[in-house]
Amino acid sequence: MGRSADIDRRAFAALAATSFATAVATAPAQAEAPIPGHGVSFGPIVEDRPRPKVGMLMFPGLTLMDFVAPQSALAPSCDVYAVWKNKQVMESDSGMVVRATSTFAECPRDLDVLFVGGGPGQAVIMEDPEVLHFLADRGARARYVTSVCTGALVLGAAGLLQGYRAGTHWAALRVLPLFGAIPVADRIVVDRNRITSGGVTAGLDFGLHLVATLVGEDVARIQQLAMQYDPQPPYDVGTPAKAGPALTGQATAWMMRRNKVPAAALRASKVMGLYTPKVV
Repeated sequence: MGRSADIDRRAFAALAATSFATAVATAPAQAEAPIPGHGVSFGPIVEDRPRPKVGMLMFPGLTLMDFVAPQSALAPSCDVYAVWKNKQVMESDSGMVVRATSTFAECPRDLDVLFVGGGPGQAVIMEDPEVLHFLADRGARARYVTSVCTGALVLGAAGLLQGYRAGTHWAALRVLPLFGAIPVADRIVVDRNRITSGGVTAGLDFGLHLVATLVGEDVARIQQLAMQYDPQPPYDVGTPAKAGPALTGQATAWMMRRNKVPAAALRASKVMGLYTPKVV
């Protein structure tokens, strides 16, 4: 009797230990504190004027350069909030791991700039009510509503581009009218307080333009020189007009593989009125 009871106790203890280990292994990972850096870039450029507040949306599957290029230009002179639903790590479209610094709830309600970049992950967030309500809310009060690349389609899904001229990646220009926007094939498009730009690398031009708008051309010039931004691309094929139809067709075919963004945009355009701010 005693030996049987000992076996039962040992079996129970082993089962409990296994259950605890399984629970620990499957529990959601807590956000670890980041390894400290050494300040922002070379330190703040702006010390004699207020620092604008910039809310930049992050999301799983974002195109990293859409985000990092303008963020690098803005960070020395602005307070930048990298915003998402939570602070868990997420993958970019190229596999790099990133995470937000602010949740939706922590992001200031009154922003100088609301920003959205693009990336294949936007096919999900264009139909995410939590994301679209956040953008519509902050966009209704922001001094500037902005985007790089196909982030313009996300702004459109939130009802923030109706009646505005807007730019986006050249392959997505035809989608903008679904959201009541007027497509413009320029690298940077300004219409009142909407500032949108072309794809990916245009984000650095956009970022410097925004720095000039927010804190002055003198600061933007210092920032451009400090970044040694003096583009000299190896090939002059950065737009369809320069690349020609054959290369453009190949690039389009590659980008459209497993691309769910156009279908998501069509569905999102049909319900964008649910998110359109009452006062824009």
